[in-house]
Amino acid sequence: MTQRQLAQRREQAGRVVAELARLYPHSTCSLHHRNPLQLLIATILSAQCTDERVNQVTPALFKRYPTAQALAEAEPAELERLIQSTGFYRNKAKSILGCCQAIVERHGGEVPRKLEELVHLPGVGRKTANVVLGTAFGIPGMVVDTHVSRLSQRLGLAKAGPPEKIEQQLMAVVPPEEWVALGHRLIDHGRKVCQARKPRCQECTLEPFCPRLGVKDAPKSAKLRQP
Repeated sequence: MTQRQLAQRREQAGRVVAELARLYPHSTCSLHHRNPLQLLIATILSAQCTDERVNQVTPALFKRYPTAQALAEAEPAELERLIQSTGFYRNKAKSILGCCQAIVERHGGEVPRKLEELVHLPGVGRKTANVVLGTAFGIPGMVVDTHVSRLSQRLGLAKAGPPEKIEQQLMAVVPPEEWVALGHRLIDHGRKVCQARKPRCQECTLEPFCPRLGVKDAPKSAKLRQP
């Protein structure tokens, strides 16, 4: 990317950040939690599952297993039963058990505060690690889920690629102090307006400066317009 292209993306990012802040001033993580461990486990459960469903499951789960030590010692069958409705429950139970065992053995039962330590926990990737860092600890991290990936490309902030590449592109054009809030706001906007199959462009206040890259049935001029 040339310096001119980088400057253009930063200018576009500034417009997006400002408008989303106006639209969603109170955006926050929709997974219910009381501490970093609960957020970590809820985020693991949220893979291929709605946050609403996870929030229905976690109260009983955290009541039965309130600490990393308790989860590390959980019977797999009972853990699977409690989380079954979130889908892929066997793999998720295996990840939760391994993750909590590692937290107990390596970190004294406390969720670590460093990205490189979090991603070495079983079942924890960069997205989950950044959710925990940003929401639980207030440490800047750029979460890239399906909504963030889709919107960042449509809005001309990043080009298609794996989540880690999109994360790097966003971090290059958005100030660190905006990373956490922008992630929450892009997710909210992706759920409410800029949906995957039928984005509601006619209702979107970002439309005047959105190139709508990759949006099906977008006018030809909009597809070609670059920020």
